Amino acid sequence: MDESCLRGILDAVREGRTGTDEAVATLRDFGIRRIGDVAFDADRPLRRGVAEAIFAERKSDGQLGDAVEAAISAGGDVLVTRLAPERILVLRERFPGETIEHSESGRTAVIRKQPFVDKGRGEVLVLSAGTADVPVALEAAVTAEFMGNRVIRGFDVGVAGLHRLIPHLEALQRATVAIVVAGMEGALPSVVAGLAPCPVIAVPTSVGYGASFGGIAALLAMLNSCTGQARPNDGKRSPGLQLHDMGIACPITFDRIAPEQQNAPAGGRNGRKLSAWDSGCRAGRTHRD
Repeated sequence: MDESCLRGILDAVREGRTGTDEAVATLRDFGIRRIGDVAFDADRPLRRGVAEAIFAERKSDGQLGDAVEAAISAGGDVLVTRLAPERILVLRERFPGETIEHSESGRTAVIRKQPFVDKGRGEVLVLSAGTADVPVALEAAVTAEFMGNRVIRGFDVGVAGLHRLIPHLEALQRATVAIVVAGMEGALPSVVAGLAPCPVIAVPTSVGYGASFGGIAALLAMLNSCTGQARPNDGKRSPGLQLHDMGIACPITFDRIAPEQQNAPAGGRNGRKLSAWDSGCRAGRTHRD
């Protein structure tokens, strides 16, 4: 339930189209839709402006289907993340009447119940350093689109062939935010932040050889980037926020800071300093664990 749904219920009571008892029955459980082991938080859009995503990993097929059924019953769009490619069949068999947008590489599935509405926050540019980073980048891109943003994608533009970034510089100048995904040594977000007039959200991935330590090297590089650490409103550098292997959290983070960016001067959309490690990741996520 979002604010428009709540207003609809209250208006229906005021106009006599719905009785008080029916309204109370609708609101009594604070939007919790219970099916099997699942207690889906249908009122999250009302409180936070972001619908609850369904985290498929570690759920049984039955639990996954119940979670999606509960989300569909809430009437809004449905986002499933970390969905193993073969498990899309579980959803197609259980919900044959639904149109499911599936990204096999991004491990996402979207069921749209409402037409796409552009929230008018400009363009979100999603860049990946290598093709091995694309799954995390796609998760970010799909989530951003799910949340009502226009998304531009640029993949395989890492520093080993830095000239590959050149075709995306115009989009970078237009973007309201850039989400930059990189493994290995994690250098691409620093390069992009040195060129971008917009905030840059850096996402380290666990891709890499030897001393990458499963993404720790990329994470530390991003945390220590001189281009990624900005003083508030100094107008010189783009602020950086580091999340780890979590494409979904980046658009949610952008959603939290977007109102500030809308009111900033064109060509210099720098917000307050953003720095986080594990805490920023947890503050933004909406996954069901």
